[in-house]
Amino acid sequence: MILSQMCFLASLVLVIHAGPILKLADKDEATAEHYLKSFYNLTDITNETTAFQREASPLTEKMKEMQKFFGLKVTGKLDKETMEMMKKPRCGVPDVVAYSTFGGRPKWQTNKLTYRIMNYTPDMSKAEVDESMEKALQVWANVTPLRFTRINSGTADIMISFATRYHGDASPFDGPLGTLAHAFAPSPGIGGDAHFDDDEFFTFRSSKGFVLFLVAAHEFGHSLGLSHSDVPGTLMFPTVASCFTDPDRFSLSSDDIRGIQSLYGPNRDKTPIQTHPEVPTTPKACDPNLILDAATTLRDETMFFKDGFFWRRSPNRTVTQLQIKSFWASAPDNIDAAYEDPVQDKLFLFKGRQVWVFNGINLERGYPKTLSSFGLPSSVRKVSAAVYDKNSGKTLLFVDKVYYSYDERAKKMDRGYPQRVESGFPGLTGEVTAAHMSNVILGPEYWYLLWFVNPPTASLFTQLYFCTLVCQLAENTAYFI
Repeated sequence: MILSQMCFLASLVLVIHAGPILKLADKDEATAEHYLKSFYNLTDITNETTAFQREASPLTEKMKEMQKFFGLKVTGKLDKETMEMMKKPRCGVPDVVAYSTFGGRPKWQTNKLTYRIMNYTPDMSKAEVDESMEKALQVWANVTPLRFTRINSGTADIMISFATRYHGDASPFDGPLGTLAHAFAPSPGIGGDAHFDDDEFFTFRSSKGFVLFLVAAHEFGHSLGLSHSDVPGTLMFPTVASCFTDPDRFSLSSDDIRGIQSLYGPNRDKTPIQTHPEVPTTPKACDPNLILDAATTLRDETMFFKDGFFWRRSPNRTVTQLQIKSFWASAPDNIDAAYEDPVQDKLFLFKGRQVWVFNGINLERGYPKTLSSFGLPSSVRKVSAAVYDKNSGKTLLFVDKVYYSYDERAKKMDRGYPQRVESGFPGLTGEVTAAHMSNVILGPEYWYLLWFVNPPTASLFTQLYFCTLVCQLAENTAYFI
């Protein structure tokens, strides 16, 4: 009876589907309509009161186009996940798929371009704005033959300005958040110019606002002829990684590089040409051979990690897939283990001999630190899995075929460790690659269910959480504690 209840409950854990349809307020409908008109060329709809209910309306088709672009569940309906994406701060240039260039592939006919900063934002010093713009242009110069020279008077190829609301072009800004900036493809006149919404708060290298360097580098991609990419984590993705704070550690993705080099070619001055991080291959949730790297909770959400990506499951059971660095810009490209300490409201990510600690999306001061900060011996090269027990306040850290117990309250390792995994969890042999604790109710009783990813039964864990083949669960993949 208990096994059948487990199977039923586990089948509900992570079924990927569209979020619940919102009871739409007039404000939500207006926001969605404005978004689709601004970024997906939606024309005026004739019957606004029923447009969101009709399955074949122009609004529905544009909604599907937008959902497909962002990798959302394609329903044509304004679900919660779609509404959240529409409310994210973003670039003001409309979306297309690819890495993409604008229609007609406009480009500059010379590799020597000029730029001029017309005015400044009060949020930053002039020196910080100057450096941000220079670094943003250099991002593109590093991988192409393009060279940029600043001028202080006259008309430059790229005219840079800060403005609010209506500011002399056909695309007025919308106040705080929403559209952050926009730029125009290469052409005479306004072509190449970049405008930044001065109702936003821009920063030099802080999480309290939008890093101007990152916004400018994206807009200058448009100034050079690139449109938006539908690859999450790339510079030319429409929404802005507001958690990014360090311009000195930025590098273009391979998708961005392929796009700009399709117009201007590579930088021949670099010998050899610098290598840049590839956009990782997106893992498939229902791959029967998938072995997860880590699993954890974060503020009532559940997260499962594989390579450079993670699945994010909300309390209402909607699931999105994101790149790790698009959410935590200071995190490593992939991780070995993860756990949350909800008492401290901190997330711990492990990679190699180091650990990163985040409060939300912000890296805690002084991190990353070495594993020795936990009291682990110097011989430990990586933590393969971690799980926190909120009842005991202990975190179990798995290293090869042994595990340690770390007391979060005392900030030290418990005595008597390490212990062999099989001595603490009979029947569980080999290396644990991920661990996760969840709460379940079986009949009148309340249990804590501790899941392990433990090859060769790891594929059963994957099927359990992603494909609901729950009754194939092996005895040595779950413990009640």
